[in-house]
Amino acid sequence: MHLLSKKITDHRVLALIGKYLRCGIMDHGLEQKRTKGTPQGSPLSPLLSNIILDELDRELSFRGHRFVRYADDASIYTKSNKSATRIMGNITSYIESTLKLKVNREKSKVSRPSQSSLLGFSFFKTQGYWQIRISAKSIERIREKLRQNTRRNTVTPMHERLTKLRQITQGWVNSFV
Repeated sequence: MHLLSKKITDHRVLALIGKYLRCGIMDHGLEQKRTKGTPQGSPLSPLLSNIILDELDRELSFRGHRFVRYADDASIYTKSNKSATRIMGNITSYIESTLKLKVNREKSKVSRPSQSSLLGFSFFKTQGYWQIRISAKSIERIREKLRQNTRRNTVTPMHERLTKLRQITQGWVNSFV
């Protein structure tokens, strides 16, 4: 809330955000007290992360790094594994000490662009240039979803099955366009 108050001057908005962050969550029909973070899937989550992580964006730009960030997911691009490891340590330290945020070290990693994905996309290099493609993990997820909806042992009328498959594929295609 302190970092938000640096960016947001309207106290009514801050109070509303505070109430939203402190509201309970339903767990098996019972309200549980929230101890940290924003509700999973909340529309407020990407907005708050963009406000808070604007300082990170400025720091990365100031240091001359090439990066992409969507909400709290970020990829920083470097020329070597050695510099990537050094930057990972420096940026993690900056996020935790300056921004007072917690970095999930289990999900954070140093990897080649071709071995990582961001928002369902990954990269490959051809003729010296990096290109974008749909990640293998995204393709495997859609294949599994299609497999589940085309099993022979499920008794589903063909028109319902085709409608469901059309919805799945249309939704998947729309997420990458």
